[in-house]
Amino acid sequence: MAYDEGHATLMREDLQDIDGISEKKMFGGLCFLHHGNMVCGVHKGGGMARVGKSREAEALQIDGVDPLSFTGRKMGGMVDLSEDLLGDDGLRAKVIALALTNAQSLPPK
Repeated sequence: MAYDEGHATLMREDLQDIDGISEKKMFGGLCFLHHGNMVCGVHKGGGMARVGKSREAEALQIDGVDPLSFTGRKMGGMVDLSEDLLGDDGLRAKVIALALTNAQSLPPK
């Protein structure tokens, strides 16, 4: 697989008690969605989160978070998560909380 299943399991467990969470293979990895809106996911070499443009600066202050750029072009409102961050329960929880807040603010798809 193109992503670390252990990292996917960590995110799955973080989100397991939240209604409306689903999984979808996207971006060569696995994404977790809340009522169809992307929250976070895993890809080869780390993970990503859709925190939204209004929370992006806050997310970038967290160790292990960088702007997301799959094609060399920054994707606004999306952040890249290092493998070290994914392995840190506290840091991962901070980023997922920002991403979940963003997804919950959007209308269901």
